[in-house]
Amino acid sequence: MKILPLHHEIQKYLAERQLEEKFEKQKKFFELNPFHRSLETELLEPRKMRIWSFRIDRKYRAIFIFRESDTVEIIDINNHYQ
Repeated sequence: MKILPLHHEIQKYLAERQLEEKFEKQKKFFELNPFHRSLETELLEPRKMRIWSFRIDRKYRAIFIFRESDTVEIIDINNHYQ
């Protein structure tokens, strides 16, 4: 699975929260297996929008969409509990 390069605002968000290393670790899992159990990948509601997320850590999730069958774009990273 390929992840498109992150938008600079998302990179900034990761840096401000010191999440770069955690993100890179989870990104490697995702590239090998997007449904690796540590990622807790899920299809978000409403399901017809086809927006997915995977876990970066207990607090943060990456929100993504499929651009092609083997390529995703991360459109947001957010605090899962806000």
